[in-house]
Parts: sequence; structure tokens; C-alpha cells
Amino acid sequence: MGSIMGRVSEDVAPNLSLPDSSTFLLGQLGYLTQGGFTERLAPVGIRPRHFGMLRLLRENDGQSQQRMAETLGIHRNVMVGLVDDLEKRGLVERRRHPSDRRAHAVYLLPAAHAVLARAQAVMEDFEEDFLTVLDASERAELRGLLQRVAFANGLRPGVHPGFASDRLDPSC
Repeated sequence: MGSIMGRVSEDVAPNLSLPDSSTFLLGQLGYLTQGGFTERLAPVGIRPRHFGMLRLLRENDGQSQQRMAETLGIHRNVMVGLVDDLEKRGLVERRRHPSDRRAHAVYLLPAAHAVLARAQAVMEDFEEDFLTVLDASERAELRGLLQRVAFANGLRPGVHPGFASDRLDPSC
């Protein structure tokens, strides 16, 4: 398995133009999708990082903050800030962990389920609009290729690598 920083491909032309560079195109599209998704989530009252956290909790409600930080690959201080933010929005609450008195578990509040449903619809509409130029089989092929490249570069399925930073991009 290679990594982004690991090797230089010998089959890449030495004077590859930017419009012909897959990595440049992915960078352009990543920038566009991040901004577009963030903008579309704004009326829901959350940002992409909140959506990711809420989805994780929906799948594993009542996880400790430490376990969530490990799952997302983020520092515990970043996790505390994200949970604080979601608490202020009335979407989650901390409770004493049932089996570890030193830990806090995080639980979704009823309002979070409505927010998640709206955010999921936003994500699906955004994907539909963004990929409208591709038919269903092309979308499946693209998704498979992107998953393969993500796996080969050590990315965690379903976890944005920006979570790992202790200085989250405020636009996320």
C-alpha cells in the first residue's frame, strides 16, 4: 500500500498540465464540495463536522467522549470543543458513563434526530446536483475508484481527515 507522500509514479508525464492532473482536479472538486456542502447545511444550523459527529452518535449513542475521539482520530480537547458546541445547540447531552465514573457519555437529544434527517436530505440533494452529469453506473464506478484510492492512502471510511487536526478548519 502506498501513501500520498510515499512515492513518485514513474508513469506520470514530467510536464503534466494542471487540467490533466487527477490530483489537481480532486483538489479543485474537494474545495468546491466542501464549500457547497457547508453552504447548503447552513440553514439546518450545523456544519459538516457537526453532521459527522451526529451521524457517529446516531450509530453508537452513548459513547464516551474518549471513544468518539479515538474513532474519529482526533485529540480529546478537540472532541470536548465539538461536544460543547453540539450541547449549546441543544443536540446532545453529556451524562456520567454508566460503567466508568470518570468518563462522560454523549447522547443525542430528540432535536438531533430532526437535524440529522434534514442534513441527510441536504447531503443527498447536494450529491445528486453535483454528480448530475454522471449516470448511475458512472457514479458507482467513480465511488468505487475513490474508495480504492482513499483506502490505499490510509483514510478511515466515513471519517474526514480534517477531524484529526487540533485546529479544525472553521468552514468545516
